[in-house]
Amino acid sequence: MLKASPAQMGTMGAAAALPFALLGLPAGVFLDRNRKLPILLASKAIQALSLASIPLAWWLGVLSVHWMYAVSFINGSCSVVGGGAEQVFLTNLIGRDKLTDAQSKFAATDSGSRLLAPGLAGVLIQWLTAPYAVLLNACGFIVSIGLLRNLKANDPKPPPSNKHPLRDILDGLRFIWTHPLLRALAWASGLWHMLFYGFAALHVIFATRELGMSAGMLGVAQMVGGIGVLVSSLMLKPLVQRYGPTGAMLIGVGLCAFAYTMTPLIPANLFGYPLASAMACAAMSFFLDCGVMLFLMPYTTLRQKVTPDAYLGRMVSTMRFLTVAIAPVGALSAGYLGEHFSIRTGLACVAAGSMVLMLLLAFSPSVRQKS
Repeated sequence: MLKASPAQMGTMGAAAALPFALLGLPAGVFLDRNRKLPILLASKAIQALSLASIPLAWWLGVLSVHWMYAVSFINGSCSVVGGGAEQVFLTNLIGRDKLTDAQSKFAATDSGSRLLAPGLAGVLIQWLTAPYAVLLNACGFIVSIGLLRNLKANDPKPPPSNKHPLRDILDGLRFIWTHPLLRALAWASGLWHMLFYGFAALHVIFATRELGMSAGMLGVAQMVGGIGVLVSSLMLKPLVQRYGPTGAMLIGVGLCAFAYTMTPLIPANLFGYPLASAMACAAMSFFLDCGVMLFLMPYTTLRQKVTPDAYLGRMVSTMRFLTVAIAPVGALSAGYLGEHFSIRTGLACVAAGSMVLMLLLAFSPSVRQKS
């Protein structure tokens, strides 16, 4: 509705990732010194308000791309603090030994949301317009707060620390740097996030402008991605048992690379039918979402398992700082390529980078040893 260009979409993706660079390290210290559930609830409340500001600004006639940049930055900030609190809270809730099973079950639940939400969003956008769909999303955060606020769980207040926050930050960085597996996971996840954000910056524009897909068709395509999340939840445990967690991660990276490579090759009228192009785009959403979960779930479980309780908050936030902080480079680079060359060229560069990442991960000594 705002007629955003590829470069502006890249900038919006970068705005969402920038907080990981600015807030990632201090957020880790903050998490290790405070209870996690209140932080998680506050983050969701801020996200609800920021999303609700979008339809309000639209109705007042002041909504702009720059407003969207600000909302993306605020939501990214909540992801840094609240997302880190969620991961630590989950570990304290169920224990490290049950993390793989828990991740599989969460992925199965997530797949249900992914099956319903994109299609519902597409229908709402076409029926009521996009601002109403965003307002419904904001209401979803309010419901989430209501469900979580009465949760009885293990969330003790950490003992007070007399260390300077900078000292804690340096300790967290040193812990990751001196741990071979965490160091390998940091660079692998950093490259993966850079490629993912680059693809995300161009994918919606590619689907709507290159393939001519409507909001409803795009929603259905993303629902097929929800099936990929469900399949990944069923595959995770058998793959980890057979190939190890890093083997499952490598399979996930391979599926992402396949989706990144095939997407820009989809013609506008596959076999002479626009619907066939939309179906091909949906199939790539399936492979991508399946690959995303098969990479992220073992990655998250691995780093939680090897980290002592005293370092969990700093480890999560520091790893996110080291990995997602470079994601804006991917989003901005893809936006630049899409703006000055073509959208397909930008997506093709993401595909080439994913191939390089797959080879680097396959031949990493630390990753092979853990498998």
